[in-house]
Amino acid sequence: MITLYHTPISPNSRRVWITLLEKGLEFKLVEVKLNGEQFKPEFLAINPFHHIPALVDDGFNVVESLAMLDYLEAKYPTPSMLPKDAKDLTIVRMVEMVSVNELLPAITPLMSVMLDLPGKNAEAIEQAKTKISTALNFFENQLDERPYFGSDNLTLADVVAGSIVPWLPKAGISLDEYPKLKAWCDRLVARPAWETTQATPEMIEGFRTLIMSRTA
Repeated sequence: MITLYHTPISPNSRRVWITLLEKGLEFKLVEVKLNGEQFKPEFLAINPFHHIPALVDDGFNVVESLAMLDYLEAKYPTPSMLPKDAKDLTIVRMVEMVSVNELLPAITPLMSVMLDLPGKNAEAIEQAKTKISTALNFFENQLDERPYFGSDNLTLADVVAGSIVPWLPKAGISLDEYPKLKAWCDRLVARPAWETTQATPEMIEGFRTLIMSRTA
């Protein structure tokens, strides 16, 4: 049995959750509350770096969400979520890495906007918007006539980018300037896996409360 230790609102967690659903696998969800549960000995025995998510499959512990996606693709290859063509596979990998290394860090200053937190830093927000624009332009250029990145079928790139991009309008980042990306985003959020894993208003408010308590 696969067990995913996660926090629902986390995009890192969500990308693994979505992949499990899209592959039709049986799995158990264990929520780890970031109020200190990630430092408990039983969780540190699974992930000594105290990060979520963590995946356990038949006693095998996997840390780092991209490694989890590769593990699931290798062990459970149907349906395939990686293209075979060299260029298409490279598109998938580039989109994954740009999502994680460029887009996700750039969103951090916008959390104050998304969660309506006090102490917004206007300069940091503008710098973040510039970085986000660069990433979104890159994504727009990687999409062609096919519905997904590098494929006619859903790929891991769609899962990784698709756990981040749909949040951007909540932070005042319109996708209207990126028509292919907007159509791609609309296509994703209509899928059952995205609907199932969508953060509820209660989850968002709980996360806001947690952040407020840490900055008080």
